Amino acid sequence: MWHDAAVMAGKDLRVELRSRVATNQVAPFALLVLILFAFALDPDRGILGRAAAGLFWVAVLFSALLAVQRAFAIEAGDGTRDGLRLSGLDPAAIFLGKAGAVALQLVALEVVLGAGVVVLYDRALHGPALLVTTCLLATVGLAAAGTVYGALAAGLRVRETLLPLLLLPVVAPVLLAATRASEAALGGTPADGWPWVRLLGVFAVIYVAFGVVAFGPLLEES
Repeated sequence: MWHDAAVMAGKDLRVELRSRVATNQVAPFALLVLILFAFALDPDRGILGRAAAGLFWVAVLFSALLAVQRAFAIEAGDGTRDGLRLSGLDPAAIFLGKAGAVALQLVALEVVLGAGVVVLYDRALHGPALLVTTCLLATVGLAAAGTVYGALAAGLRVRETLLPLLLLPVVAPVLLAATRASEAALGGTPADGWPWVRLLGVFAVIYVAFGVVAFGPLLEES
């Protein structure tokens, strides 16, 4: 299963590296979101600083939606999805591979956005270990949930608008916990963030486990 997952993740990452959609479109879009928030809230630097963690995760969430849509859009034509069903790859491995590819793209994007938050919002980092753990667990949760609902919406004509409607309520707890933990990491009281990190770990395990079990039937129906 892990070999099949590595094959699937490698395929998706190679497609993204060759198309450069993530670097030419997704990353500039996410940075533009941060810049627009900075302009909108600049008259009150206090509010901008307090909202930095939430704005960071909103930008990550928007980027995750684009990455998930892209991951399934590249297989929408020329019978590619039928070929994937007939490839003999373990459905759980397909899920893990696609979710892993999305997660790696989000981690790279979070590094760029984190630098943008420090520069644009003038925030200091007080809990690096807390922030790194938060980003990793939240990214796993977003990528796993996004891959499950991406497969659910992939076969529908309105998948571009249906995916956000399906995904946003599901990842709201992840967004809340990640924001609270990130606020603690940026605000100088890292100890307050670790309970939220444990909650993120629970959601990450739930979403990954559900994806491993449910992705096969979803792939057949899409």
